[in-house]
Amino acid sequence: MNEDLRNIVLGVLATGVSGSLGWLTRTHLWRRGLRRKQAFFGLPHHSECLLVVNREAGNDGAVHRFDVSALLELAALIKDCGAHAQIVQHDLARLGFGDRTEFCVGGPGSNRRMAAHLSSLLPGLTMSVAREPVEERGAIRIGEDRYLMEPGVSEYVLLARVTAGEGGRPVFLFCGQRAITNQAATRYLARHHERLARSHRGGSFVLLLRVVNSQAYGPDVVELVADVTRRALTPSPATPPVPAAT
Repeated sequence: MNEDLRNIVLGVLATGVSGSLGWLTRTHLWRRGLRRKQAFFGLPHHSECLLVVNREAGNDGAVHRFDVSALLELAALIKDCGAHAQIVQHDLARLGFGDRTEFCVGGPGSNRRMAAHLSSLLPGLTMSVAREPVEERGAIRIGEDRYLMEPGVSEYVLLARVTAGEGGRPVFLFCGQRAITNQAATRYLARHHERLARSHRGGSFVLLLRVVNSQAYGPDVVELVADVTRRALTPSPATPPVPAAT
């Protein structure tokens, strides 16, 4: 074998080895990222989870189109993890939590299960379901702070990951003042789940997000207002009884 042919053979071998190492490295990084994603969502391969859907206000049994979009985005995340979703209507989801990951979409006014979760899992906050007065509709109260919406201009949504129950699988809550804010929260989670997993180390968190000018930008422009985890998980102090008049 002359020197030129030997150099060609060595070059081909070096290229093959380099390509193989690159492929192995990319595969390793992809698998590691997938394991972290599965751990954050509590969705190992072939596991089952719940997608709890609400109803559109005033339309019995109907789901708002923005909530449908939110469910589709969650379904894509679930599929990426190699898991399977069972869709359950909010008033038929008579199940505990912790055994399976749950994604619950919609405010307490349109989703009974969300109302139950807020009461039992996030006792430090409330969300108004009253229709009147109009300015109080959907108001979120966290401790002494109150967050009112300006429809289409400034709207709020709670994004929470709470671990509870014996199984330890998380419950994800997307509790917004309007349907478009629920989709904004699911999109925020899809975009930032890696950062959230690092910053919260797989634990519970409750974030208050603000959707900016949805009438122009839809669900895409979202700001993090505050991490309200501690206040949301801590029961609000009971209001002292008013003494009876004498």
